[in-house]
Amino acid sequence: MLAVQRFLAGEKVADICLSLKRSRTWLYKWLARYCSDDPNWIEEKSRRPQTNPTHTPFEIEQIVKSVRLDLYNHGRFCGAQAIRWELEEQGISPLPSLRTINRILSRHELTHRRTGRYEPKGRKYPALEATTVNSVHQSDFVGPRYLRGPTRFYSLNTVDLATGRCGIEPLIERNAQHTIDAFWAIWRRLGMPKHQQVDNEMVFYGSPTHPHGMGCLIRLCLLYNIELWFIPKGEPWRNGVVEKFNDHYQQKFLGRVKMADETALREQSRFFEQEHNRRYRYSKLHGRTPLEALALTKKPLRFPTEEQAPRHPLQKPEHGKYHLVRFVRSDCLLDVFGEKFHLSPEAIYEYVVATIDVKEQKLKLYLDRQQFDEFDYKLF
Repeated sequence: MLAVQRFLAGEKVADICLSLKRSRTWLYKWLARYCSDDPNWIEEKSRRPQTNPTHTPFEIEQIVKSVRLDLYNHGRFCGAQAIRWELEEQGISPLPSLRTINRILSRHELTHRRTGRYEPKGRKYPALEATTVNSVHQSDFVGPRYLRGPTRFYSLNTVDLATGRCGIEPLIERNAQHTIDAFWAIWRRLGMPKHQQVDNEMVFYGSPTHPHGMGCLIRLCLLYNIELWFIPKGEPWRNGVVEKFNDHYQQKFLGRVKMADETALREQSRFFEQEHNRRYRYSKLHGRTPLEALALTKKPLRFPTEEQAPRHPLQKPEHGKYHLVRFVRSDCLLDVFGEKFHLSPEAIYEYVVATIDVKEQKLKLYLDRQQFDEFDYKLF
C-alpha cells in the first residue's frame, strides 16, 4: 500500500524498489491490482492454477456420485470396482480408473460402509458344499517367490474344506507337467477329492486360443473322475479358504523360515504342512486339529494308485464333466475361456453354472440348479 501511494505521488519506480528492497515485477503487480473503489485489493490471492488439464471432467464426477448412490440405495456392492463396471456398461467415456473413482468418493465423503450385515440380493452363489472329507478341495498358486539367491519358485497350496487339512507342493516352473506333478503329490498325501476348485490360471484350463482343447488339469481331473470347478473371473474371494491359508503360509512360513536351496524348500514345506495338519486348531472344527477332524470322519480316502504322476500330454478323456461359474452382466454374454456365448435375458445379473459334458459334447447352463439352455461344444 505504501509503495502504491509513493508511486501515485510521483516518486520514481527505481527509488521505491530500492528503498523497499523489492523488484520491479513485484511493484508492477500491485500497481495493476490497485483499485481505489475496492478496499480489499491489498489482500493476497490464491496461487492455485486456474486450469488443470488432467482434472476429471465435472460430468464424469457427477456420474460417479450418482452411480455410487444408486448402487448403495439398492443394497448392492458400491465400491470402486462395482462403480467402474456400471460405467463401462453405460458406455461412459472417458472411463475413469479405480484410483480416480476412489479419489472422487473420498472427496465427496462417500466412503462410509454399509451399516448392518450385508444381505445379498438375487440368486444365491452356487457354492460347493463341503459335507464330508475330500468332497471339495480349493487350490491356488502362490508366487513367484525367491529363495536366498536367484532361485525363483511357486507353491501350489491346497485345502480340504471339510477337515482343514492343507497340502503344500513347491515347484520351480509352473508349466503343464510340473502342475500335474504338484497336484498328484498333494493327492497322494491328502487323497483325491470329489470336486477340485481353482481360479482361472491359464495353466489350469489350457489356452484362450484353443478353449475346446482341455488343459492339463482339466484332463487330469476328468481321467480320475474328479469334477473340476472354475470360480468367476475377478472374484478370488470365491476361493476364500485357500486364499486365507495363503496369508497364513506367507506370514508363518515364508516370512520366518530361511531357505537357501530347492532341497531345503521342499523339506521345510513338508514340515510346515505336517505341523499345520497336526497342531493348528480351527474354530469351525470345534477346536480340533485337521488330523483330529479326519480321524472322526472314519471315511476311507481315495488315493492315486500309481506313485508316478502321468506324463503330459494326457490322453483325451471320453466322459466326465467340468464346470465354470460366471456372473452374467447386462450384455448377456457368457465367457468360457475367451469364447463368448449369448444367453437369454433371464440370466442377467445372475451367477450361471456352465457345465461341459465331455461324453455328450454339450455346454449346459444352469440357474439355481435348473438347466435353462445348452449349446453344442465340440472338444478336441
